[in-house]
Amino acid sequence: MNLKKIAVVLNGFIHDFASGIWLAAIATIVLLHNAHLREPALTQAINPLERNFFWWSIAAMAVILATGAGRTFTYVDNWYGVDAERVRRRMLIIKHVVLFAVFSLGYWVVYYRVFH
Repeated sequence: MNLKKIAVVLNGFIHDFASGIWLAAIATIVLLHNAHLREPALTQAINPLERNFFWWSIAAMAVILATGAGRTFTYVDNWYGVDAERVRRRMLIIKHVVLFAVFSLGYWVVYYRVFH
């Protein structure tokens, strides 16, 4: 097997894995924050955990952006044909605009919970 193909597949796996870590970190921050609102006595224990998950989400976002940039340069062939590739690329742009909005909203939601 070609080393470039292995790198492309590995890059895609890392991109998807980091995306899952990001989503899990954001969801965990929300759950932890809700728990400490219900039980204020837990605040001192939960606040450092929230910050930890926040910084892990930032690291995951950096990996997502780096591997996403790598993906940009690996999907250049007209694998599905010219017409299908045109539609696929348009859909990818739409997907990334939506995901950028989701990432932004996610950070807007958790930032004030973590650093209140």
